Amino acid sequence: MEAGREELWTDHYEKGIRSTLQYPEIPVYYLLERAARRYPQRVAINFNGAMMSYRDLLVQVNKLAAALSGLGVKKGDRVGVVLPNSPQAVMSYFAILQLGAVAVFINPLHVEMELVFFINDAGIKTLVIIDTVYRRIMNIKDKINLENLIVTGIHDYLTVPYNIFYPLKQKSDGRAPEIPFKEGIYRFKQLIRNAPSGPSDVQINPREDSAVLQYTGGVSGTSKGAMITHYNMVANVMQFREWYSGCKDGEERVLGVLPFSHIYGMTCILNFGVYIGATLILLPRFEIDRVLKIINKYRPTFFPGVPTMYVAINNHPDVKKYDISSISFCISGAAPLRLEVQDRFEHLTGARLVEGYGLTEASPVTHCNPVRGRRKVGSIGLPLPDTKAKIVDLETGEKDLEIGEVGELVISGPQVMKGYWNNPEETATTLRNGWLHTGDIAQMDKDGYFYILNRKKDMIISGGYNIYPRELEEVLQRHPKVREVVIVGIPDDYYGESVKAYIFPREGRTLLEDELRDYCLNKLAPYKIPKHFDIRKELPRRLTGAKLRRYLVKEEHKQA
Repeated sequence: MEAGREELWTDHYEKGIRSTLQYPEIPVYYLLERAARRYPQRVAINFNGAMMSYRDLLVQVNKLAAALSGLGVKKGDRVGVVLPNSPQAVMSYFAILQLGAVAVFINPLHVEMELVFFINDAGIKTLVIIDTVYRRIMNIKDKINLENLIVTGIHDYLTVPYNIFYPLKQKSDGRAPEIPFKEGIYRFKQLIRNAPSGPSDVQINPREDSAVLQYTGGVSGTSKGAMITHYNMVANVMQFREWYSGCKDGEERVLGVLPFSHIYGMTCILNFGVYIGATLILLPRFEIDRVLKIINKYRPTFFPGVPTMYVAINNHPDVKKYDISSISFCISGAAPLRLEVQDRFEHLTGARLVEGYGLTEASPVTHCNPVRGRRKVGSIGLPLPDTKAKIVDLETGEKDLEIGEVGELVISGPQVMKGYWNNPEETATTLRNGWLHTGDIAQMDKDGYFYILNRKKDMIISGGYNIYPRELEEVLQRHPKVREVVIVGIPDDYYGESVKAYIFPREGRTLLEDELRDYCLNKLAPYKIPKHFDIRKELPRRLTGAKLRRYLVKEEHKQA
């Protein structure tokens, strides 16, 4: 039927972009081997001025893979990676995949309760961590079943004098843990130093074997591990490369500040960068002053990000003191991109900033506005090559809707996941009749451009992070003075949305905002802690659960 016809969007592709591609059935690790063969001397990683070529990166990855194999890691094992963007994260990723094991990236910001969930749910026995996470792991060691803990520090791959000053600063700040390296607890660099070189000969089935197990967000029943195969990831990188037709293999420099623990960063920075032989300019976290200095000094050409990052650059009082004109292309995802943010950023840089859309279950990119072609305000753009998308009715999810009608966005394509880890029920609900049901409310116009009108259930996107109200509500609900809690997202000029908690105390109890904030500190990652608390004396009569949420959201909209 017309609403699902591929021609609707391929007619609006930029000239030269193909609507269908041939995807080789290769492991993700081959992307690195290919880059090292094509560009052996090219800088693969620039980490605060410490450079590593593609040839050297491949050698380090092969040695780390051999070390992991020596520790008993084998095909199909889930290996956890709790690292910020760093050379160690890149090495760990490709070494794990070379062995046919499954990489499980976990955000280093997660607190102990969250780490327990991810480690146990994935069945992780080997964990690679940044040293600042060590104390948290020791605090939960009796709740998890680790066999190997591999520890590294940011300073391990910094140059002089940073590799000397950074540990000293850690000690003075009280952030340097005393780590008793012994059997079961290993130094990252020492493992590599002692390992033999040479790639493994593990046979990988790209269509069936998972490359990564990527968790979708909150815990407490909401979080699910998406099994993304090697074929899914290679396909999505190739789709994105076709879309960004103006990039030049072996010449680009990618600003790597989106965390690899988010599949958006993993695909659009790590996989894509290696696929095109780019230099990855890595930053462990987004700090606006540092980012501007790095752009000015190392001249990145491609900057994938989230609206919060572009807003921060636009609003920086000294932005015009920095030369940020090297940037030629940016893709913005994870939250809506406002027109004024797009216009201001393009004016400052001369770059093209386009909005796209994706989700963990699709590796993640499915839609994007044309880079040089027609962009539509408020649209997530057109489906990528070989990606089919349509709008179906909200009640059954089985009836195709016409152009302009509002319903659920469903997607199919080579980038769609295999399923959810150990969760056949959710897999059957989400993957139906060859279509990925996104849960996002959307519509399509006559040109095949798609628009997201509402998001999955009540999910909040703050600064590019997915936040699930249910998880936060369950944490706050356990406070002895709390009777009822409702979490909502409210508009925020910087973060896109910020978290607001409506708190209804138990009868006769008094609650203070600081008390609630302190309660959250060790139970939620910092980005999940509500920015706003609204403590109410009385619960509206006869309103609980979903009805109470709708009432408060409606009230919030009236105030806005």
